[in-house]
Amino acid sequence: MANAAELPPPPLREDLRLLESAPDSNGEPAWVIQDTVVNRFYRIGWLEFECLLRWEHSPEDICRAIHAETPLRPDVEQIVEFRQFLENHQLLRPGREALARLAARSQDNAWLSWRWWLHHYLFFRVPLLRPQQHLQWLAHKLDWLFQPLTGVLVLLLGITGVLLVLQQWDTFTTAVVESFSASGLVSFAIALALAKTLHELGHALVATRLGLRVGHMGIAFVVMWPMLYTDTGESWKLRSARQRLAIASAGIITELALAGLATLGWALSDPGPLRNALLYLATTSWVLSLALNASPFMRFDGYFILSDLLDFPNLHERSSALARVTLRRVLLGLDEDWPEAFSPGKRRALVAFAMVTWVYRLVLFLGIAVAVYLLFFKLLGILLFAVEVAWFIVMPVWRELKYWWSHREGINTRHRRTWWAVAALLLLLLAVPWRTQVQALGVARAEHQLRVFAPYPARLQALHPAGPVAAGATLVTLDEPDIASRLSSSEASARSYQARLGGLIADPSGADQAIATRQRLDVQFEEARAARSEIKRLTLQAPFAGQWLDLDRNRQAGQWIHSREPIGILIDPSRWQVDAYVDQDEVQHLVQGGAVRFYPEGQPTSINGTVLAIGSTRVSQLHHAMLASRYGGPLTVASRGKELLPTPPLFHVLIQLDGAPPALRETRGRLQIAGERRSWLGEGLVHVAAVLLRESGF
Repeated sequence: MANAAELPPPPLREDLRLLESAPDSNGEPAWVIQDTVVNRFYRIGWLEFECLLRWEHSPEDICRAIHAETPLRPDVEQIVEFRQFLENHQLLRPGREALARLAARSQDNAWLSWRWWLHHYLFFRVPLLRPQQHLQWLAHKLDWLFQPLTGVLVLLLGITGVLLVLQQWDTFTTAVVESFSASGLVSFAIALALAKTLHELGHALVATRLGLRVGHMGIAFVVMWPMLYTDTGESWKLRSARQRLAIASAGIITELALAGLATLGWALSDPGPLRNALLYLATTSWVLSLALNASPFMRFDGYFILSDLLDFPNLHERSSALARVTLRRVLLGLDEDWPEAFSPGKRRALVAFAMVTWVYRLVLFLGIAVAVYLLFFKLLGILLFAVEVAWFIVMPVWRELKYWWSHREGINTRHRRTWWAVAALLLLLLAVPWRTQVQALGVARAEHQLRVFAPYPARLQALHPAGPVAAGATLVTLDEPDIASRLSSSEASARSYQARLGGLIADPSGADQAIATRQRLDVQFEEARAARSEIKRLTLQAPFAGQWLDLDRNRQAGQWIHSREPIGILIDPSRWQVDAYVDQDEVQHLVQGGAVRFYPEGQPTSINGTVLAIGSTRVSQLHHAMLASRYGGPLTVASRGKELLPTPPLFHVLIQLDGAPPALRETRGRLQIAGERRSWLGEGLVHVAAVLLRESGF
């Protein structure tokens, strides 16, 4: 440190530019160093500017001069750290040693190293255009687009489109659902490409109008996912945060305007290819603008908009540094200095923002890792999954844990004991077998119930009113004129054959005819008996006492009833069961005789019950339509004809209830089923072992 403080630093590169920037939020002056080779910008403060004015001297001399000539009071270490910053970003003129390192690096085949491939697999850019000349021409031609009147008009048209769509919301949502097909996905991809092209063009045009040079435009690959990008790095030249905000928000504003106009076009157009195209464009633009680009937790437009609104450069890095120091001070008791001086309220807000950003990125990176695993064949998918998780999740956590371990001597005894106690308690909680609750969905129904149908198409004569009925009571009386006519004809024919048979018996020569006549008489008797049996089936009686329900009030005597049309349902209200459907990962934890709580939909109280039987195979068809998503239920199903096929693997569990639902009807509800005792730690280890065993086969 002493040698570095006494020796003059290497001179700055001659191609660098120093530009005055807008003051910081606290009023201190600020400048920007532009690296013209790679078109990067580095924001510096008053102290760094004063250092650059005296850069030909040693850090000690620079420190003394600043003390004597300015109100600043830096120490030598700050000057040395600034020098290290310039060296790390290659802003100093390289000396002999640095040139030797660069030459050795250029001679190495860096692309043969795993680090090179790892970095370029995770992120790389492909510049495609240097559009400055075309952008200047286009910005001049589209000058009318940036007038206030145009913005107000587009806003009013977009609001009108949203209001019109709300009036036909069912049609719009149905069209969106129906668009999820092979051809629909291709159309969404085309709409996405168009929206993102206009998005990036919005950034480029606004930057050009503000006098900046757009270095290039192209495609960036983030974990092999292509994304258009525009190089607007020169925005840091602008002193006005408002102008930088205009460039950052231009893409989102362009997409929102596109979404509003496409929404209006969809509402006003007739069904057809044009309306479908506007639907794809509207939904793609709305979702990307509001759900993805507006997020400040990744380095998308929302992040730069928030940074410019707050005039707070490097928001992620600075807030994360504060959050790490907060964790070290709170959890470990380390007496670390804050990286920057902020008021307590602002510090808490930045720490909270960093925490939310960490959680957001954790979920996002895990999702990307799973997507990468599924997109490639198994061996490469496992490798890329491991790289993704290790690089974005494990490595940041490991670096922080290494820092904690290296500073373990600074942790006071009280915090050590607290950590050991928390770790032991957590391990105990994970290892102890707890009684688990398995969640399920189901339908409560009477144990004894009978849906009544006509045996064949017939005409209604009488219908028992809804309510309690006794065993043997007549529920429905039907008639079928064709059967009655056939019975009447058979009886008449039988009487005719009987009379004829009486005459033939008295005639000795009619013995042969008497035999044939008797056979025809027997046939008529059988036909009459069959007709009476069919007529008897038209009188439907209650096989047990119960409640007669679900009658159509519009039914009247004389109406014809189809054999597939239910007339009503007879239930025994004394005993009720639930057909429950349990996820395949949870069914193994159920035991026969386990306690159950059934919560009928819309009712505040639960009904106790007991598990009677647990299905051994997955359900092939859902028999309760009220549970199917196709009819507004909570379970996702795929339709095959009239069959409802549960898309998640489900198992049927039969439950006996101790009481009846309040409405005494089939009732949909949620269930909490007591499962076997299990340890979360043991369960997790078993699950991990099962995944490793499953994925180890190629």
